[in-house]
Amino acid sequence: MPEAAQNPALESIARSSLLEMTAPESIGPVVETRDDGDGIVTLFFAADMVGYPGWRWTVSISNFDDQEPSVLETELTPGDGALLAPDWVPWSDRLADYKAAQEGSEDSDDDAESDDDDESDDDDDSEDDDDESEESEEDDDDDLGSDILHGGDLDGVDIDEVDVAAAASDDESDDDEADADDETGDDPDDDESSEEADDDESDDEDADPDDEGEKTY
Repeated sequence: MPEAAQNPALESIARSSLLEMTAPESIGPVVETRDDGDGIVTLFFAADMVGYPGWRWTVSISNFDDQEPSVLETELTPGDGALLAPDWVPWSDRLADYKAAQEGSEDSDDDAESDDDDESDDDDDSEDDDDESEESEEDDDDDLGSDILHGGDLDGVDIDEVDVAAAASDDESDDDEADADDETGDDPDDDESSEEADDDESDDEDADPDDEGEKTY
């Protein structure tokens, strides 16, 4: 569409119609005037509103030589580089996309759980290996201890024979001590016989004076 020449009268009519639908501070200067043909002229005003960069107020006016100008339509339209909403998508298509996204998310969760299970199994296997290693080390220690304590020969000496010889030596020592006690100890019967002999001698001494006296008489 060709551009129309600036017409102050049409601009005033268009601005007056915009004031019926928006605040004066939201209406910027005229940025374009377009001749749509058939006596219709469209004026574009800059839209000075937050959130609408690149948008324009649009006013279409009928302009015939034998008639007074008349406002046909006013609206807010996007210009070049305007911030636009995304294209409309039917609900059925959006629902299908939503379901597909949900299924993909569930598959990802299942994969993550499977990976976690695999890692958990690996950890369990590692713990089992550690337990088996510890048991093996304990068995080795037991075997080594058995060799040292009960293995027979240690530095060329039979431990079992040494134990038996030591026990026999202890028994012989106990027997020797018992014999020594028997040799040095007094026999109870001998003690009694000695006491009886002493008593008899004492009785004889007591009896001698009497016997001598009787002899003198």
